[in-house]
Amino acid sequence: MKLAVAATPLVAIPTLEVLRASRHTLDLVITQPDRPFGRGKEMRESEVASWARLNSIPTLKSSSSAEIIEAVSDFDCVVTVGYGVLLPQEVLEVPKHGFLNLHFSLLPRWRGAAPVQRAIEYGDNVSGVCVFRLDRGMDTGPIFVQEQVQLNPRPDALSLFNQLSQLGAPAVLKALEQIENGVEPVNQSTEGVTHAAKISKSEACVDWTRPAEEIDRQIRAFNAAPISWTLFRGESLRIISANIVDEVQLEPGVVQTIDSQVLVGTGSGSIILEKVIPSGKKEMSAFDWANGARFKVGERVG
Repeated sequence: MKLAVAATPLVAIPTLEVLRASRHTLDLVITQPDRPFGRGKEMRESEVASWARLNSIPTLKSSSSAEIIEAVSDFDCVVTVGYGVLLPQEVLEVPKHGFLNLHFSLLPRWRGAAPVQRAIEYGDNVSGVCVFRLDRGMDTGPIFVQEQVQLNPRPDALSLFNQLSQLGAPAVLKALEQIENGVEPVNQSTEGVTHAAKISKSEACVDWTRPAEEIDRQIRAFNAAPISWTLFRGESLRIISANIVDEVQLEPGVVQTIDSQVLVGTGSGSIILEKVIPSGKKEMSAFDWANGARFKVGERVG
């Protein structure tokens, strides 16, 4: 088949690599336009755009429906992986076999923008990938392929994204084979529907009155974006990784160093901070941060 891929983030790269090496032809990559990045607001292309440039694949940096329609008018199928744009029906009908989407959840659970993060945040034991035909809804199309994985006891979003991106690449190939063989996709169940809303920066702020188990899941779910955070002495402190300790109970938000560990009290149990990013600084161990901060008795975060 003559294929295009519409994608933006790094997790699309395994699928791009598999398609490039397959018997299909990958003739176009569609990705989001360059955007300002960092404090200097330097324009930067997406990871997918960089991959396409290095592999000499023609690239369209656009979210315009008219431009996409013109670009894919003679394609057999377009595969989307985290493209970041809800495409209208008139675009989806242009390729011969429509658009396929690689989604990182077991649909209909976790339809929406943040399926990996929500699965971890809510303590799911299993996850997986679905390859489905895009329709006008939000992740509501019929499914060609679904692959399931058992989650580790304490997964974080960064590692789970990587695991699912590797699982999803051959699943896309399997779906393309089904299309060639005339296999029809299966409609999604109407039961068990949940929605994975996009995560806001304010939502990533840690509420230290919640139980330690919930805070731990939040920190793991929001690594590496948007990254859970709290306030310390009026400035942001981002939390990269943490763990739970049940034996020590501090008041919610109280921060204290005990036996070379940095503990913060919660509504039930305590959190051990492992890696943090203080305001204006680079990532460091929580112990190094605490040595520089020199906590006062009863000092709090949040």
